[in-house]
Amino acid sequence: MVRLGTGIGWRPEIADDIARLPGIDWVEVVAENICPDHVPDALRRLRERGTTVVPHGVSLGLGGAERPDPGRLRALAERAEALGSPLITEHIAFVRAGGPLTASPVLEAGHLLPVPRTRDALDVLCENVRIAQDALPVPLAVENIAALISWPGEEMTEGQFLAELVERTGVRLLIDVANLHTNHVNRGEDPAKALDELPTSAIAYVHVAGGVERDGVWHDSHAHPVTQPVLDVLAELCARTTPPGVLLERDEDFPAAEELAGELDAIRAVTAAGAGAGAEDGGGAEDGGGAVEASARASAAPGAPVPDAVRERLALAQAALLSALVGGTPPPEGFDRRRLRVQSAALTAKRASVIAKVAPELPEILGTGYRPAFARYADGRAMTGGYRRDAMSFAEHLLADGRPDDAAARRRLTLWWQERSGPAPLPSHPAARLARRVRLALSGGR
Repeated sequence: MVRLGTGIGWRPEIADDIARLPGIDWVEVVAENICPDHVPDALRRLRERGTTVVPHGVSLGLGGAERPDPGRLRALAERAEALGSPLITEHIAFVRAGGPLTASPVLEAGHLLPVPRTRDALDVLCENVRIAQDALPVPLAVENIAALISWPGEEMTEGQFLAELVERTGVRLLIDVANLHTNHVNRGEDPAKALDELPTSAIAYVHVAGGVERDGVWHDSHAHPVTQPVLDVLAELCARTTPPGVLLERDEDFPAAEELAGELDAIRAVTAAGAGAGAEDGGGAEDGGGAVEASARASAAPGAPVPDAVRERLALAQAALLSALVGGTPPPEGFDRRRLRVQSAALTAKRASVIAKVAPELPEILGTGYRPAFARYADGRAMTGGYRRDAMSFAEHLLADGRPDDAAARRRLTLWWQERSGPAPLPSHPAARLARRVRLALSGGR
């Protein structure tokens, strides 16, 4: 297993601070935010001075019912090769649903959603992971995610689910201790029990991040300081094994460099205390019920292909859940309706935040009205074409309704939309038909 040391999530907003922070052994980048042919200068300089860079994917959807998209796998491979990375990481999650398996439109979640811990879902995940492993030039590690909701009828604990995944595929694990804490608050799951059940020798590295609790629900925000309960979970992990790497994540509301340095020092102190207490290097005593080194499992027999009926069952379940969260359809049976409302609101907020980064002119034009307007737009409207298409559809929606009310803001939004809409939208797409109506309205019907 590659020894990584102490790292931080690389973001353009804190690139200068990261370059100056002492003791940064490696960084992790969001794979989809990097173009292999145009690596940012600040990131390139880090590489030139010997800092390891690991691409971290967010859109592959390994936990989805469909097989991994070959184009997305090629893109991940290209980034690993361009960055000289020793491994690639992704998530145990689904991010879209619908499509051919359900004979329905593809819906995008815009965020990571939990897979049910069932035999069907595990069979699909294992096959998807093996497909990804075969397509990637370096080892793959997969991350446990934070969840606001629980699936009804689950058959395994998180630790059991991850242990069997490693047993069957040889995949490595990226363990997010903040996500274990999130699941403790939101789903009543004991982090210590999950860690006891894990094959610790499969851990590639560890994530540490901040969050916030609102009304009894923990939000894994990556926009708040790391809390003591999260450091306590890290200490539990380090009492069992010495992780090859530990990384601090921060995605929004970036603090001063001194605060980042303080959080990194706190992480180092916890990992050093674990090592000093005699944690095993690369594996705990139980080691998840006898799992051996993950690297030795890479050549394990892949097993029979997952039957289409299994993928179809999972596809229907995931499509029903996602449609309820982003499309306004009735909640599937067995889910906590209050938690579904919380999850739906969180997805809308995440979607609005990403749109604000993809199209920063929109919140600038709309001011304090941006988020309320986006929430009204997103209510019952699923994202189907990516964030840039979503930003255009949002603008089209506002203009078709004669908004914003302020004439100067409406003119600015009109110009923004005209500059990006192109001369000839596709005639059959619903968004294109709306765009045509907006064009007619803006031109006085000509």
